Amino acid sequence: MTESMNTKYLEIQNVAQTFKTAKGNFPALRDINLTVAKGEFVALIGHSGCGKSTLLNLIAGLTMPTQGHLICANREIAGPGPERAVVFQNHSLLPWLTCFENVYLGVERVFGRNNLVDRKTKEDKAQLIARTQAALEMVGLSQAAQKRPGEISGGMKQRVGIARALAMEPQVLLMDEPFGALDALTRAKLQDELLGIVANTQSTVVMVTHDVDEAVLLSDKIVMMTNGPSATIGEVLKVDLPRPRSRVTLADNPAYLGYRKAVIDFLYTRQVHVEKV
Repeated sequence: MTESMNTKYLEIQNVAQTFKTAKGNFPALRDINLTVAKGEFVALIGHSGCGKSTLLNLIAGLTMPTQGHLICANREIAGPGPERAVVFQNHSLLPWLTCFENVYLGVERVFGRNNLVDRKTKEDKAQLIARTQAALEMVGLSQAAQKRPGEISGGMKQRVGIARALAMEPQVLLMDEPFGALDALTRAKLQDELLGIVANTQSTVVMVTHDVDEAVLLSDKIVMMTNGPSATIGEVLKVDLPRPRSRVTLADNPAYLGYRKAVIDFLYTRQVHVEKV
């Protein structure tokens, strides 16, 4: 892979998105231009209604842009695909299946004999089981493999969702506030685990978040969105902090505090959010 392909692994070119509503057209996004390098961790941050999730859905191929192009690994995004796995805030697990079965279902659809992807090599059941077990082990859930979603905590459910996504070996991992509904301690623990997982897998990640500390701790680049409607990218902040990262070590780090201040300044001074009555 050339240096150009590495630095422009995911490309968003002149993208706009307008939705038709009962009150007329609603311009959600405009003039979105962004490149993401292979293995880069990018956070999308901004106030509610700024189009963060809309942009993530466009990258996932769940919706098509009104204008512009999205390209992943030199191929235009024309719909959903297993090379782009999504982890939502709602874990979206099937409650009647065990943790193992929830992950296996995704693995089988991507790597099995009747998979949805044009692969020259089809994996047998033993290989699919091994792949599923490895994904659960990666997120520390081997002991909970045979439990159903109703028998485990919210944090564990999110880990299953992450395991399911990673088991498909996606080129890009897309995360829409995956820890937003969790308590602070569980959220911090999963953030730390995600740091380790991304370091091991070298995944390219795009994550939507409202949390400034989360964005600075996890990201290589923070994309700050202006307020909607017609939201766009207001500023891109490169986070030049060494990895591996520790929240304890970074707590008093002047560079960390500087990045945090820059994001807060953008969100609460330059993009003051006024709630509509």
